[in-house]
Amino acid sequence: MNNLRVIAAIFVKDLRIEWRNRETLSAMCVFGLLVIFLFNFAFGATGEQALRLLPAVLWVAFAFAGVLGFNRSFAAERENACLEAMMLAPIDAGAIFLGKMLANLFFLAMAEVVMVFAAALWYNFSFLPSLHWFVLIAFLGSLGFVSLGTIFGAIAANTRMREVMLPILLYPISFWILMLSMDSTSNALRGGGGDSLAGGIERVAGFSLVFTIAAYLLFEYVLEE
Repeated sequence: MNNLRVIAAIFVKDLRIEWRNRETLSAMCVFGLLVIFLFNFAFGATGEQALRLLPAVLWVAFAFAGVLGFNRSFAAERENACLEAMMLAPIDAGAIFLGKMLANLFFLAMAEVVMVFAAALWYNFSFLPSLHWFVLIAFLGSLGFVSLGTIFGAIAANTRMREVMLPILLYPISFWILMLSMDSTSNALRGGGGDSLAGGIERVAGFSLVFTIAAYLLFEYVLEE
């Protein structure tokens, strides 16, 4: 119960900070929208070509926008020595990780809603027929990506060039979860089903579960460094 209170407190704290500043979410949305617009402007895809391009565009936008949120997640903690204070408190490091991860997941989810809505307009594509599968894949893929982003954000926060270091650390490790999410999204948007779609979702869920558990277990050692 104490860990649940810690998780909730950290989550609510990050939401309150964002509500006061309104910097992280707005930056993520603007950056993601810019990526989607540039791809649309560059390729001018419609119809079948848009359907082929859209999953990759969305996940590239999600990945780029997520990095902005992960960088800001621990920047304020380091500057104000808040993370050191949490480390000195008698609380579990895993609870700190889960609180920060849930906050990052919430911000990324809000940005994803904006980006998907914009993509539906610019690419003239309806997500409604496969919306339930798309939401499931987006959640599972984002969960694994956010778990990695949270722990690597904590690592990069200790370096002088954290804005550069985080993408260098994050993208090679998160490559498989992003690629599997793109493939499953493409299958879902094309109306695919059966074993192919189920197998893709299971692989995304498996990678996300492994990354989340590994990040949870290793976060204590990251804080000690």
